[in-house]
Amino acid sequence: MFKHVLDSKHTVIVERWWQVPLSKEGSPPRLYPRRHRVYKLVEDTKHAPKEKMELILTQTVEKLGGRGDTVFVKKSIGRNRLLAQGLAVYPSPENKQMFAEELRLLREGQPEQRLQTRTGQLTVELLKQSKLKIIKTLSDDFQLTKEVVCRQFEKKLGIVVPPHALSLPFEPIKELGEYWCDITVNGMDTVRIPISLLPYEDQSAVHKKQLRAQRKLLAILTVPTLSFLHLI
Repeated sequence: MFKHVLDSKHTVIVERWWQVPLSKEGSPPRLYPRRHRVYKLVEDTKHAPKEKMELILTQTVEKLGGRGDTVFVKKSIGRNRLLAQGLAVYPSPENKQMFAEELRLLREGQPEQRLQTRTGQLTVELLKQSKLKIIKTLSDDFQLTKEVVCRQFEKKLGIVVPPHALSLPFEPIKELGEYWCDITVNGMDTVRIPISLLPYEDQSAVHKKQLRAQRKLLAILTVPTLSFLHLI
C-alpha cells in the first residue's frame, strides 16, 4: 500500500492490484513491469465526506435549535457564523457541564423562572394553528375521552399528546358539536385547540356524491362548447 500526499490537505492511498511475490532473503522483489504498476484506489481524502463540527448553541438559532442544544454543522458555518457571532461555543467538558447545570436549574426552578425549550416553542406554534376534526362512529357507545382525543391527534395531525398534558371541558363528550381542549407543553405554555365532533358519513356515499358533482360540472363546461361548434 502506498500513500501519496498531493498537498497539505489531500492524500491519496493506493495499493497494487497484483500482489508482489515474496523473494529470497537479501534479494530484491521480483516486479513485473506491467502487472505490478497497476494500482487500485483505497482512499482519497479530497473526495471523502467532510466531518461536521460539533458545537453547543448559546442562544436560539432558527432551524438549528435553542440554547444548550448540541448541533452538528459544516465547519464553514460553525467558524464563520456561529462561533464568530457568539451563537455557539465548543463542546468542552466545562461548557457541557455548565449547560447541563443550567438545564437542570430551569427544570427544577420555579414555574415563573423556567424557560420553554426550542422544541417546545415550535410545538406551541404548531398547536396554535391546529384544529381537530373527529368523525363519530356508528356505535351507540361512542364517546370522547382523553385517550380517544390523544389518539386522534396522532392519527389526524401527527402530534403525540400524552393524556396528562390534555384537558377537556367535560368528559366524556357524546353529542355532536364544537368543543375545545387545552394542551400544556412541558408544563408551561397552554394552548386551546378547537375540536369538531362530526356525524358519521358513509365513505362510499361520499365518493358517489363527488362523482355526481364532477359529472354535473363536466356537463356545464361541455354544453357551451358544443353550441359554439354548432354555430360555426
